[in-house]
Amino acid sequence: MRLGGPVYRDPGDPERFALAHKEKGYGAAYCPDGLKAGDTQRIRAYADAFAKHGVVVAEVGAWCNPMDPDESASRRNIGYVAERLTLADELGAVTCVNIVGSQNPKHWFGPCAKNFGSGFFDYAVEVSRKIIDIVKPARAKMSFEMLPYGFPDTAAEYLRFLAALDRKEAGIHFDPVNCINSPRAYYGNAAYLAETIKLLGNGILSVHLKDLAMRDDTLSVMFDEVQIGAGGVDYVSLLKELNALPADTPCMLEHLPDESAYDAAASAARHFAEKAGVKFAPVAWPSSLNADGVRI
Repeated sequence: MRLGGPVYRDPGDPERFALAHKEKGYGAAYCPDGLKAGDTQRIRAYADAFAKHGVVVAEVGAWCNPMDPDESASRRNIGYVAERLTLADELGAVTCVNIVGSQNPKHWFGPCAKNFGSGFFDYAVEVSRKIIDIVKPARAKMSFEMLPYGFPDTAAEYLRFLAALDRKEAGIHFDPVNCINSPRAYYGNAAYLAETIKLLGNGILSVHLKDLAMRDDTLSVMFDEVQIGAGGVDYVSLLKELNALPADTPCMLEHLPDESAYDAAASAARHFAEKAGVKFAPVAWPSSLNADGVRI
C-alpha cells in the first residue's frame, strides 16, 4: 500500500510539489490542481518530478454528473470526464475517478429513485462506454465511486456494472466508508468490508481512507464522516485486508479541512498499520534513478 493525501504547497513548481509529498512520507499523490490534458510540457515535468521522488500519481478526479437529466449539462460533463481521463492517461495516473452519475435534478451526486431502475443501469453503461471509447486510454483506467445511497451501492452491483460495461479500461475505486449505509454494516464493518474487498479483489485500483461515526441521539439513521480513529471503522482489520491487494495500491486521505487534520489522519493511519502488522510502502527511489534522483 502507498499512503497519500493533499499537500499544501504551490503546485506551480513540479519539483517542489513532488518533493512535498516525500517530505510528508507520502508515496502517492492526487493530480495537481490546474493541470489540463494536452499541456504536454507541464505534464511531463510533473510526471518526471513524481518519478524522481518515488511518488505514484493515484488519481485524477472528474467530479461531475455525466448522467445529468439536463441534456446540455450531460453533454458538457461527458466531455469534461473524457478530458480528465485523457489527462490521467497522459500523466500516468493509476485512475481517473468519478461517480457513475445520477438522475437527481438538483444535486450532481444526489440520491434519486430513478438511479435504481433498469433504464438507469443501461444508460449508465452507455454513457460510461462513450467516455472510455472517446479516450481509449493506454495507461490509466476509468473508475467509479461507490455511494451509500446511489448506484453502485454494493460490490455485487459494481461487478455487474463492469461486466456489462465490458471495457478493459475500466476498474474499481474503493471507498470503504461509502460502502457502509446501515447500522448492521456499521457495527459489523470488519467482516462486511473484508467480504467486499474479497469480492472486488485485485480489480481495486485505488482506495479512499476516512472514518465514519453513527449518531446515537436521533431516531433516524445518520452517519458523519470523522477523523480516522474517531469513528467506528475497524482500521486494524481494514488495513490487513487492503494489504493483500497488489503492491503499491494507493490509499488516499480525503475530506479533511486543513493540513494539520491531514497530518493527524496520516499519523492515525500509520498507527493502525503498525497495530495490524503491515506497512505503507516507503517512498523509494525508482530503479532507473540513483539516490540523488538522477537518471542512470
